[in-house]
Amino acid sequence: MQFTSEQRLDDGVLEREFTLGEIPGTLWTPGSGPAPLVLMAHNNGLPKAEPRLVARARYTAARGYAVATIDAVGCGDRPRSASDEQARTDLRRAMRAGEPVDEIFESFIGPMVERAVPDWRTTLDALLELPEIGGPVGYSGGWTALGIRLAVVEPRIAAAGFFAGGYVPRAQREEARQVTIPLLFLLQWDDEGNPRQRALDLFDAFGSKEKTLHANLGGHTGTPWFELEDGCRFLDRHLK
Repeated sequence: MQFTSEQRLDDGVLEREFTLGEIPGTLWTPGSGPAPLVLMAHNNGLPKAEPRLVARARYTAARGYAVATIDAVGCGDRPRSASDEQARTDLRRAMRAGEPVDEIFESFIGPMVERAVPDWRTTLDALLELPEIGGPVGYSGGWTALGIRLAVVEPRIAAAGFFAGGYVPRAQREEARQVTIPLLFLLQWDDEGNPRQRALDLFDAFGSKEKTLHANLGGHTGTPWFELEDGCRFLDRHLK
């Protein structure tokens, strides 16, 4: 892991860009160490520099966590396959025409999850070698499909916060039954792109004995800011 830049933010958080082979990432660490680690991914391959993700990461780091995000294969500015680009073109056309889009999402979100997981696990290996990171690992992010797969295959993840705002492929909906770690699940009740009942069915499918559903009125991007504070309290219970 090579750090390529760093800046100290007003709240004392240190923000550093890094590369790990071909994987670009960002790490935020609090002023005091060693800190529990939170992996944070944005929905379905959006870039690590997405403003909402950065704002959540900085807030969480200021609460005493190391927070890391990456652009995995096919995500952010990393090269995308021709099939992914075609699927995105088909998706935009179908949405403009008001046609069903689930099968299009299935065709590229599922493979994207499969490609992303190895990059995230490689990054986790490297992060846990840093002296400023210690203790349990959590996952927090809008990319629920990725989080489900990581929770199934990565025993170092002790708790997770998911957002029910992105498409979850059928494979990950089935895998949800294998997820047994504590969960906090956020649902926007009027999310225009995510059928409410499908989100509720996913919550029901999780195998965790401790799982909490927070539902708020509003559309996809209307999650209240206080949910970030509640999410940190959830992490405090399980990672500190």
